Amino acid sequence: MTMALSSSFYSSLFTPTSTVTCARTTPPHTCLPSASYIPHKHSKREFPLPAVASVPYQPINLEYLEAEFSGHGVTFEGVGDSCIAKMELKNGSIVTMMLPSGLITSYKAPMWHGGKMELLHTAVSEGESGDAIIQGGVSLNFNFQTDDDGEEISWSPSSWVLHKIKGNAKESIRVELLNRASDDKIGLKYIVTLEEDALSSKLEISNKKSLPLQMTGCILSHLTVSSPEATYAIGLLRSNYCIMPLFESEFSLSPLESGQDSGFGKLQNLPIIKQLFQNLGTKNQSAGAGENQRSSEEMDEEMEEEVDDYKKLSKKTSLVYTNSPRSFTVIDRGRRNSVTVGRNGFDEMYLFSPGSEVEIYSKYSYICVGQAAILKPILLGPKDVWKGGQYIHNPNL
Repeated sequence: MTMALSSSFYSSLFTPTSTVTCARTTPPHTCLPSASYIPHKHSKREFPLPAVASVPYQPINLEYLEAEFSGHGVTFEGVGDSCIAKMELKNGSIVTMMLPSGLITSYKAPMWHGGKMELLHTAVSEGESGDAIIQGGVSLNFNFQTDDDGEEISWSPSSWVLHKIKGNAKESIRVELLNRASDDKIGLKYIVTLEEDALSSKLEISNKKSLPLQMTGCILSHLTVSSPEATYAIGLLRSNYCIMPLFESEFSLSPLESGQDSGFGKLQNLPIIKQLFQNLGTKNQSAGAGENQRSSEEMDEEMEEEVDDYKKLSKKTSLVYTNSPRSFTVIDRGRRNSVTVGRNGFDEMYLFSPGSEVEIYSKYSYICVGQAAILKPILLGPKDVWKGGQYIHNPNL
């Protein structure tokens, strides 16, 4: 079932999949999620991925949120131990976000014809244990790695605490979420801003460690379309790209059936794929220039140049662009709609299309755009602060 998430649907189906481990406190936002580091251990798979920390969700005190943060154009609705935060402007723009996961499930924007249109694609399905599996929307998918006394440590943020809300329903609404590692040495701020014609997601990372910090991943957006057959990406001409396996995360919506080849087997021998996973597991950040040069040459060998400025997304596609423009336009002829997607801070852009084999207006009628650090990790020096993000612009007003 594909839909903008509604409270009635959640009330009947949604059961948090994470175990709550701390009692309610007042105010609850003073109790930040307690993430524990897990040492990196190579698995026996051909491409060992970093281990990530499992962060339990904190219970939500709905009465406190309503008393503390209402009045800026944001309302809250409880869903079990989680809640939905709804941001609404007077011009008709509406965004819903799940807390504490930070997943943006809906962005309804006013159109030129006077109505509203859902720009994000979210699907809800029932898991094996009867709980609801939520996929799609806009999500943060990042992994942080560093060394601690010679041991490689990996951590992924998955639970956020509402920190501040600014603005008003007439002009813009800004919601700030916080997360931090268990030792308080990695601080994250996630800022979601709804304006009359745009939705932006920004990430601010503070490395308080005395050692370098490496970040990989992306801000992944599922844009709903009538069908990939009727969808085009405009403005990517002459950008370099390489073919990549499907980027999978907790919230990514994959059209692959169970047991189907995910693409890793077919692409496992490409030098650029090997380089990707070598980067994820690298401990020595002071490798010689010769080694870095060879890696760069290997990556260049797998690069291709985009030759279509009006790229039709009807073919199944999973690409990473390395020098694409800071923004490009997605046109959906089926819905007579277009959006502009842009980024800052990130050097790479991920583009995925499930292809035109999916049914029109179906669960898989979407494309994915990710502002990314996949091929080349972002490195933060000791005491450094990094900022980056994306925006989805609605030009239809």
